[in-house]
Amino acid sequence: MVIVESLDINDSSGTKGRISLINNLDKCGFQLLVCHYTQKHVDLNSINLAHINCIPIPEKKWTLLYFLSRTERIFTRITKLNLNPYLENWFGFSFTFFNDSNSIATAVKKQFDFSPDFVITLSKGASFRPHHALLKLPELHDKWIAYIHDPFPYHFYPRPYNWIQPGYAQKEFFFNNVSKKAKYSAFPSLLLKDWMGSYFINFDKTGIVIPHQIKNMNVVSTNLPSYFKSDKFTLLHAGNLMRQRNPVALIEAYKNFINSNPEAAAESQLLILGKSSYFEKELKSYQKELENLIVINKNIAFDEVLQLQFAVSVNIILESISEISPFLPGKFPHCIAANKPILLLSPYYSETKRLLGDNYEFWSEASDVKKITKHIQIMFQNWKNNSNIKLNRPDLEYYLDIDNLKIIIQNLSA
Repeated sequence: MVIVESLDINDSSGTKGRISLINNLDKCGFQLLVCHYTQKHVDLNSINLAHINCIPIPEKKWTLLYFLSRTERIFTRITKLNLNPYLENWFGFSFTFFNDSNSIATAVKKQFDFSPDFVITLSKGASFRPHHALLKLPELHDKWIAYIHDPFPYHFYPRPYNWIQPGYAQKEFFFNNVSKKAKYSAFPSLLLKDWMGSYFINFDKTGIVIPHQIKNMNVVSTNLPSYFKSDKFTLLHAGNLMRQRNPVALIEAYKNFINSNPEAAAESQLLILGKSSYFEKELKSYQKELENLIVINKNIAFDEVLQLQFAVSVNIILESISEISPFLPGKFPHCIAANKPILLLSPYYSETKRLLGDNYEFWSEASDVKKITKHIQIMFQNWKNNSNIKLNRPDLEYYLDIDNLKIIIQNLSA
């Protein structure tokens, strides 16, 4: 049984990863029952889940929590005052969160006749609603695989992330219970497993690594956007630029590359796609200087981004300027599947760097303009010599695909 918060592939990178995991569990031959709390119509054919028993979980209405949550929303809409931080300081979570958790728990109880060997809870962002719901169902705890995609609560993120959520103590108590009650805890990253195990010791005992999955992708680049020029050396960063993912050193390096290689101005382009509101001023300024810097400051449909990742010359993975990055980026499997060189800008201690290997050539700290410039220069020359150069990492393709996933699951004791 898979209990997943959303199957809307365009709502977040987290949901894309969860759908890929469900797809690959199915391809492994496991019988699946997927209970999802998407709260909107989902075309299951479009995400290759139409042949799987997928049950939408309805929101419980006409309950006290539902009434309180809607009252709070109406109050906020009328007064423009957000009560949620105060409520979370008192209760740990919002009324909506509690009602969603109850809705999920009630729906799962109705599926007990499925009698699964394992129950996997999948979430996105900082929600973990399915995990909260499973705490209410002790009869499933000896089958529970709690999948933890990111650090939680926020105050356990590594610097430079420095968020402290309202109700942080209650959230910490909640996750401590998850660490104690789930039979297994699954993480997409070895570094994340170790990181969370340093806060909740039970994760060290129950933790396994289930990496983000490569989905079977028959990508045909037929509807590429007009700004992409297939005859140019194209570097692509796809994904939201949070405050901690600073692209300035990357752009400075590209500018240096253009200045030292005037012919490259007509033969290259740098694409930065995704929400980048934190750096909007800087990006607009750089666009006035660099004709071939293309910035699309909005969310872009998954299919379009995927086509570009397969079509460009180089995919860029940009992480925060930090001592450690325990995250495995959701786009990492897409970059591996695209089989194009990766320009990795990350801390020395990074899960992506660990997987690519200490000897991977095109790694740099995200702030090292000189080294990034050198990498771009070498990649450009490689492209000039052989415009179809490949990443060629069958080891990582195996690590992220169904054969490895099947072994991981089969090695667990039900």
